[in-house]
Amino acid sequence: MAQIGRRGLLAGAAGALAAFTAGGAGPARAAQRPGPAGDGDAPGPFRGAAAPEFRGMWIATVSNVDWPSESGLSAQAQRAELIGLLDSAVRRRLNVVILQVRPAADALWPSRLEPWSQWLTGEQGVDPGWDPLGTAVAEAHARGLELHAWFNPYRVANHTDPDLLAPEHPVRRNPDWAVEYGGKLFYNPGLPEVRLFVQEAMLDAVSRYPVDGVHWDDYFYPYPVEGEDFDDDEAFEEYGADFPSRADWRRHNTDTLVREMSERLRTVRPAARFGVSPFAVWRNSDRDPSGSPTRAGLGTYDDLYADTRKWVTEGWIDYIVPQAYWHIGHPTADYADVVPWWARTVAGTGVDLYVGEALYRCDADSPTAAWRDPAELSRHVRFARQYREVRGHSYFSAKQVAADPNGAMARVVADHYGSVVAPR
Repeated sequence: MAQIGRRGLLAGAAGALAAFTAGGAGPARAAQRPGPAGDGDAPGPFRGAAAPEFRGMWIATVSNVDWPSESGLSAQAQRAELIGLLDSAVRRRLNVVILQVRPAADALWPSRLEPWSQWLTGEQGVDPGWDPLGTAVAEAHARGLELHAWFNPYRVANHTDPDLLAPEHPVRRNPDWAVEYGGKLFYNPGLPEVRLFVQEAMLDAVSRYPVDGVHWDDYFYPYPVEGEDFDDDEAFEEYGADFPSRADWRRHNTDTLVREMSERLRTVRPAARFGVSPFAVWRNSDRDPSGSPTRAGLGTYDDLYADTRKWVTEGWIDYIVPQAYWHIGHPTADYADVVPWWARTVAGTGVDLYVGEALYRCDADSPTAAWRDPAELSRHVRFARQYREVRGHSYFSAKQVAADPNGAMARVVADHYGSVVAPR
């Protein structure tokens, strides 16, 4: 059954996921964990964990998906809504909030490099009259929650008109940094100066606020658009001569961004953890024997030029949250196949595995029977707890955590989150 994916929600590309779901390691940053737990699936307290269970939720700000509920609210109203979402996390016995603070080459803090986000005031570059990130960190910590700052490295705008960007926007000063693709603007990952700049833009926040983590989602090179080519010809001609193919060069560019950010984060804020929440299929096993037993129409390695498996084996990240946004029994990407593959992938690496859960799909009116059942997500948690490598879950998204339209979140809490668990 075709379904709308999280990236479709965030990018305004409703229905896009349906097209894709049819049909020697370096030192790790964390201590190594034990292997698989065996075949038991006892619910209840997290079994055998060396660290507290991760219970997270994403707060998406792009296009006002979760927060603020609309652009242009007063500072007081925005703050009240944000605190309400943090309180919802506490009520659901979660312990981590992942707040999107750089949704589109902009900022939810007074950045020295990029303009204020349009999703706050309705106009990019306009001061909202308060510091959302600073407030979020303080208020989350006051409630015993971790606050992970969620950045999008390369998205510039959900349109292609640079004149709509704030006058001081870096793309207005450096138009050659941007590529139009699929009706949107992106920074060109093939330019070393772009890679350096986006790191500086993110580290501006990391250096100024005691965030507990730096978080990236599934956007690196953009998702493929049928009939269009991502125009990085000039960058490839200048920097790609030593690579066997453009695809290898693009993967190298993404690898370099991840590795460099990992190294710099260790220096700027060593206590902060680095995590990524990718599309959950690296490669299908019919294309690569190391891949998952899935038949998804898209994989991060070939289509997004994001070698997520390598980032784990090289220890460049501290945790990974694959977006396993399929129900148990899905015909081409079964949750019960995706999770064990990731458990095997992280085993022995020291990288923590948390599973991204599609709470937004839990709807009494869903065309898919599994998502109409309030017990579906509870079954996910029970299934995943069979694997020692699974250290927790994160739920997309905050709006559904609060409203819980079909009771799925309440069921997870009742079945599995019997007590509060402090974060790491």
